[in-house]
Amino acid sequence: MMPSMTLPAPARPRIESVDLLRGLVMVIMALDHTRDYFGQPLISPTNLAQATAALFFTRWITNICAPVFFLLVGTGAALALGKKTKSQLSRFLWTRGLWLIFLEIVVLRCFAWQFNFDFHLTMLVVIWALGWAMITLAALIYLPVPVITAFSVIMIATHNLLDRIPPAALGKFLPLGLILHRPGFLWQGPEHVIFVAYPLIPWVGVTALGFSLGRVFSWEAARRQKVLLRMGLVMCAAFLALRWINYYGDPAPWSHQGSRLYTVLSFLNANKYPPSLLFLLMTLGPAMLFLLAFERWPSAAFRPLLSYGRVPLFYYCLHVVLIHSLAVAICYARYGHVHWMFQSPDVANYPVTPPPGWGFGLPMTYLLWALVVIALYPVCRWFAALKQRRREPWLSYL
Repeated sequence: MMPSMTLPAPARPRIESVDLLRGLVMVIMALDHTRDYFGQPLISPTNLAQATAALFFTRWITNICAPVFFLLVGTGAALALGKKTKSQLSRFLWTRGLWLIFLEIVVLRCFAWQFNFDFHLTMLVVIWALGWAMITLAALIYLPVPVITAFSVIMIATHNLLDRIPPAALGKFLPLGLILHRPGFLWQGPEHVIFVAYPLIPWVGVTALGFSLGRVFSWEAARRQKVLLRMGLVMCAAFLALRWINYYGDPAPWSHQGSRLYTVLSFLNANKYPPSLLFLLMTLGPAMLFLLAFERWPSAAFRPLLSYGRVPLFYYCLHVVLIHSLAVAICYARYGHVHWMFQSPDVANYPVTPPPGWGFGLPMTYLLWALVVIALYPVCRWFAALKQRRREPWLSYL
């Protein structure tokens, strides 16, 4: 008698609604990063004393990007169980997580965000946090899905209780507190600065929630769509209710402003660093509804998004390089010098030092954003086709 063998389940086809949502947030994300390089540096889009409503909403619509990015990494891991065993998936997650951390700290820092190698300023941002989230998920996937779901919900719902702990109370554990929950300077010396912009809590919880969400995509369509609708509506309703109460869920309560419009802006101005409970409800609720809409009402008009959504890391790396390169070119044409575009002396000036008088209005920002997205479409479409044709392991790391 032949010994029994456990074989992985047959590979599932790609879920187009997931790729479409991922592609949508990739496109929107480029708007925020275009504004980082070309916007007016002295005006914060979330400072209601400075920003116009148009600038605020230009920033606000991009808030959905990071939560969806983390959520769908978890969902993609769950869907990968159709191609890998749990041990294979766990190994892939922690090795890719380590690769992402290196990519953020070395490759993207030097060749994309800053165009320098002095390591005077190192920002630990989204790809760094995503790497740690994948490493954590590599261990979590061995737990039952209900336990993973409970872990994610508890982390997301309760992490704002940590806001009440003053940094001084952490003592020698302050660096760990910065890595886990509170943005700040992990290292600050005369020559080198390391700043944690993306603490790991609750991003790890969002990724774990995405893994639990992946189970929904094995259900039949009617049941899955009903769950997505309920989750989206419940999250949106919870945001409105908790934000209205103004007691818990965000360290910055909303307040009445000089006009109804700016009062609405204050209401919507949830904290992103770290993402508050209300910030995540405000963004993940609509994300569920987008997944439902892309599945229930497919449209050929959205299909170009698939090319971006199927190669998100490849797109991410290229779009930062392209935006920064455009900034260098325009800076040279305008000033005849480009040294500002290779310097980032402090966190306030990240990712580059703005030249005197630098900064463009929203029409120019939107135009440059459109050019970046359009320019990357054929490259992403080619690379997505390449990944589909070829199965070399290294391609799964891009």
